[in-house]
Amino acid sequence: MHRNKLIGDLEAYRVRHPGEAATADRFVDFLRGHRRCFHRDCLPGHVTASAWLVDPSGDRTLLTHHRKLNRWLQPGGHCDGEPDTLRTALREAAEESGLKVEACSEAPLDIDIHFIPARVLIASRIAGLTRDAEPAHFHYDVRYALRAKSDDFAISEESHALAWVDFADLANYTREPSILRMLTKWRLVRAT
Repeated sequence: MHRNKLIGDLEAYRVRHPGEAATADRFVDFLRGHRRCFHRDCLPGHVTASAWLVDPSGDRTLLTHHRKLNRWLQPGGHCDGEPDTLRTALREAAEESGLKVEACSEAPLDIDIHFIPARVLIASRIAGLTRDAEPAHFHYDVRYALRAKSDDFAISEESHALAWVDFADLANYTREPSILRMLTKWRLVRAT
C-alpha cells in the first residue's frame, strides 16, 4: 500500500516526539481514511512535504518569501501523487532554490497540519482563462532536514525572494510557530 511507509514514519515520529502524539495520530487517521491523500484533489486535505534547508555549514536556513501567501516560509509543496514525501521535499527544495540538496536524515524532522483558506482564483477575460475557486482544506505537511551543497540559490517564480537566515535572526523573518519549532529540533539534532 502506497501509504504504509509514511504511516510507519509517523508512528516512529510519535515515539520520538510524544508531545506531538495527537498531531501524529490525526495525520495517520487522515492517511488511512483517504486513498488519494497524496493528490491535490483530495479534500478535506492532502499531503505536502517541505524542507528545513540549511546551508553547507548547517548554521543558516533558507526561507522563501512565498508569492501566493506573501509570507516567509520554508521551501516545500504538493506531492502531486508521489507517496515518497522525502523525494517530494528534495524536489521542491531544489526547484524553489536552484540548489543541489541532500537529506540529512530519512526520518521526518517535523510534521504539521495547517489550514489553507479558500482562495478565489481570478479569471482572465483577455486570455480566455477561467479556473474554479480553491476550497478551504488542510495541508498535512511532512518536513525534512536537508542540506544545500552550496549557498548560491536562484529565485523561482514561486517566490518574491529567497534568503539565507542566521538562526539568531529567524524571528525577524517569521514568528510561525512550526518554523521556530524546526529550529529547536535542528539544534537538538546537531547537538547529538
